[in-house]
Amino acid sequence: MSNCKIIAIAGGSCSGKTTIAKSLSLMLSSHHCDLVFQDNYYRGLASIVNFDVPEAIEFELMAAHLQQLKSGRSIAMPTYDFASHRRQQATREVKASSVIIVDGILILHAPELRDVFDFKVFIECSEAERRNRRLMRDCRERGRSEAEVLAQFNSQVAPLHDKYVEPSKQYADLIFPESQTADTDSDSYRRLLNYCLGSEAHKTPAG
Repeated sequence: MSNCKIIAIAGGSCSGKTTIAKSLSLMLSSHHCDLVFQDNYYRGLASIVNFDVPEAIEFELMAAHLQQLKSGRSIAMPTYDFASHRRQQATREVKASSVIIVDGILILHAPELRDVFDFKVFIECSEAERRNRRLMRDCRERGRSEAEVLAQFNSQVAPLHDKYVEPSKQYADLIFPESQTADTDSDSYRRLLNYCLGSEAHKTPAG
């Protein structure tokens, strides 16, 4: 499928990336769209001690998979269990589609991925809001205590966001303001949707 567009949606942990990626996928449901998540490419607890550094992610495999999708071939995307911090035996088939949406905190940091993306989006979100969302998510969905979540956020997530994630915003074609993330009729949503549908023929400066 040579006309496959690969769209990157990046931003900090709990910035709203996945919400936007899934909303966009629903809007494009009649146009053959699928999702790829950076989280599924973590190497596993035996290989890493910090989940917020580039070394924690198998970018080489992720880039190879995106190239396969771009050339019209399906992939077996890994699956990852955050409760056990291990990659699972099961995989999920992702078929080549008109649009592939890629979601991840470090996907704009990795040059091997940036070269594959056709359009790059960065989601802005304040540190306080990301902390609150992370606390709710990890306590509810990942079986962690409030003290654990806050300690990790303050010692690792926040400083490494400033080191790796925030600087990658410079590579974005579109910067999605926090004020527009909940409004699917916002200028940013419309511009992103128009690009995916082919209404926006060329990349324009971020903003």
